[in-house]
Amino acid sequence: MRTPARDPRRWIVLAILSGSLLLISMDTTILNVAFPSLVGDLQPGAVQQLWIIDVYALALSGLLVTAGALGDRWGRKRLLMAGFGIFAVASLIAVFSTEAWHVIAARALLGVGGAAIMPSTLSILRSVFTDAKERAFALAVWAAVFGGGMAFGPVVGGLLVQDYGWHSAFLLNLPVTAVIVAAGLRYLPESRSPRATGRWDWWGVGQSIIGMLALAGGIKQLGKSGVADPLPWALLALAAVLLTVFVRRQLRLDDPLLQVRLFAKPAFSVAATAIFLPMVGMGAILFLVTQWFQYGQGYTPLEAGLRLLPAPLSLICASMVAPALMQRFAIRHVLGAALVVLAAGMALPWVFQRFTELGYPAFAAALTVMGLGAGLATTVASVTLISTAPADEVSSAAAIEETCYELGSAMGVAILGSTAAALYRSNLPALDLDDATMSAVRGSVGEAAHTAELLGGSLGQTLIEAASHAYTLAITPAFLLAGGLAVVAAATTWTLIPHDLRPTENH
Repeated sequence: MRTPARDPRRWIVLAILSGSLLLISMDTTILNVAFPSLVGDLQPGAVQQLWIIDVYALALSGLLVTAGALGDRWGRKRLLMAGFGIFAVASLIAVFSTEAWHVIAARALLGVGGAAIMPSTLSILRSVFTDAKERAFALAVWAAVFGGGMAFGPVVGGLLVQDYGWHSAFLLNLPVTAVIVAAGLRYLPESRSPRATGRWDWWGVGQSIIGMLALAGGIKQLGKSGVADPLPWALLALAAVLLTVFVRRQLRLDDPLLQVRLFAKPAFSVAATAIFLPMVGMGAILFLVTQWFQYGQGYTPLEAGLRLLPAPLSLICASMVAPALMQRFAIRHVLGAALVVLAAGMALPWVFQRFTELGYPAFAAALTVMGLGAGLATTVASVTLISTAPADEVSSAAAIEETCYELGSAMGVAILGSTAAALYRSNLPALDLDDATMSAVRGSVGEAAHTAELLGGSLGQTLIEAASHAYTLAITPAFLLAGGLAVVAAATTWTLIPHDLRPTENH
């Protein structure tokens, strides 16, 4: 079969799309290091704090399916440009926020803009890179930029927050958006799906959005209030009903919002699993480690961000060697081994804590190993997932892939973050504080640090030392659980991916 002619603009297109993705992925984590500054300024409650962190990824995840289908009809380039317009407006709202709910609203709107941008990046990339080997390299760059952006977010955020405050984490979006829009209008090709010709499925849109939000909200509420509260179970039941109806409806339609039948391909399903489960762990770990650096070790935002550098540097290196490994070895072995390496990195802090005092060298080693495993695994999984989808179904594949990234990260913060919070509360010793103050201290390690600063003196020092120790004991079991998820993904990979799968070869 003859390969279509190569687009001479493809490398410029890759650069523009990489810049787009870098901005989106950095915004997933850039607030982690700005968070203590924001908490000290706006004084959000414990629930508001979780929403400030999570709402961006949750809004993005809930809208990805709809955005992917809209790009097929309206034009992927057009949707990408519209997404950046929304992104710029949301960033301005955040910059001028004076209340916690302002930031929550801005982060939600940023998620809407991100949902318009992300499926378009992969859809355009898939249409521009027609050669399988070049496409594998382009997807490796895509995965490296996405993973590196998530890990570099705290570093960039630390540089900005150190001198200009938490507002600057949002202000950065504006000049980057302007450059990308100017370059995109000139160089990006417009594309649509020839199959997107039927009526717009408004019922499907409502079912997917409400179902995904109910799913995420139910898990968050379950982690916060426990199994005795009926609200999370009601939300999860609603999500189960709506998403089941959505899937059944999509299977019946000639022109569905989401090509659910893609999951019938074992390689596609396993690749999606190999993205989602590790991202549950990585999203939680990046959040918990950043908080540990600042609250547990007393680092400044910049110092905390810089100490995360082993993860993105090793991730980028691993992503770049992934295409060569995919050409030499079977996909199932490369992906399975990468997931085992990732699991080992996640488990290292827990292992170190069994034998010695947990300090930065242990976390640096763990972050390096995690970066190597995550870079290789996400790249191989992304190439496999996109390459196994037909060209006219790439928007559905892109929406599924990015939902796995974003929802996985958000679920990690919600589930493993809640697990760490519960362990933190159980590890706190009795302190000579009144009930109201102790309740605040038990709310989160951030509130404990703020309370210690207000108390000052020996009592404040005792409080922060107790909270730091309790938090350190709390996060390593959460890391171990994250490693367990990566092991499950590895076992699934070795069991289900076909032996002869070669996504870097033209067919």
